[in-house]
Amino acid sequence: MEALFAFAAALVALRLAAALAVRWRTRRAPELAAWSASLLAYSIASAALAWGAAAGWDGRSFRVYYLFGALLTAALLGLGSLLLTGRRWALAPTLVYIGLAVGVAIASPLHGEIQGTSIPEAQAHLAFVPARLVAVLGNSLGTIAVVAVAIATIRRRLLGNGLILAGVATAAAGTALSGLGTAKTSGFAAIAAILLYGGFTASPRRSP
Repeated sequence: MEALFAFAAALVALRLAAALAVRWRTRRAPELAAWSASLLAYSIASAALAWGAAAGWDGRSFRVYYLFGALLTAALLGLGSLLLTGRRWALAPTLVYIGLAVGVAIASPLHGEIQGTSIPEAQAHLAFVPARLVAVLGNSLGTIAVVAVAIATIRRRLLGNGLILAGVATAAAGTALSGLGTAKTSGFAAIAAILLYGGFTASPRRSP
């Protein structure tokens, strides 16, 4: 059951990422590409949850989950918010960060034995520097960018920004409650993906 929940969350996020990619091909708005990439990363992280729940966690599934879930999703989400407000300077440092994140996820040594079907705790298997520090910075800066832009533009995009903030809060709640089990976490992941997609695609309020 846990694997099915996680797999369903991965399919939902993947479908929504594809829908955003189609919108980007039509409109060529850079924020849509960033948001599509963020939901794609979210989908791969959810697939890693399904992998771990079905076959048992190991070093491979943990690295995939950590890279796409802990390192990339929030950073790409924040990039999309900055691009929405015309801050294209954020693209270059984000690409540098993505390269760093991939290197960290691949090269960082894992401590202890990773096994079982419960989500492994990063602090038990990764040193703080550089792996967990990079995740803290990427998640913090990405989340700050999303929240700051959403609050600053909420009068113009009340519904969209409200859904984005709700999606971010739901994803954060799922991470905080991950000790309840993979099924609980996967449910939060699917709901968060739907909320974020609704926020990305909601039309701005028209001026009177």
